[in-house]
Amino acid sequence: QVQLVESGGGSVQAGGSLRLSCQASGADVSSYSMAWFRQVRGTQREGVAGVNVRGDTRYRYTVQGRFTLSRDNDKKILFLEMNDLKPEDTAMYYCAADPRVLLNSLLAPDQYDSWGQGTQVTVSS
Repeated sequence: QVQLVESGGGSVQAGGSLRLSCQASGADVSSYSMAWFRQVRGTQREGVAGVNVRGDTRYRYTVQGRFTLSRDNDKKILFLEMNDLKPEDTAMYYCAADPRVLLNSLLAPDQYDSWGQGTQVTVSS
């Protein structure tokens, strides 16, 4: 099973930017679909952006045009570039990976077996 460690979270003002990183180890993640999810305490975890092994991506409609997902398979890192951040983007952000997730299920949290511990993103108005 792959191990995932997120980094890059922090506190920014609205309109600012952050770049999240997810470092994978323990498996060849080039054969895994990977995704970012976020969760506010007391609410359901929601998909933010995901990428399959072919490089096809899916984004939550509220982040399209602001967030960009990319992966470096050689370094086993998944990135999430977040621009024009809004207070409603405040959440704990989690990285997930699984070799079986299909394109249309990239943003479904129940499709993933491997999860990181999360990194907090706080956006103030």
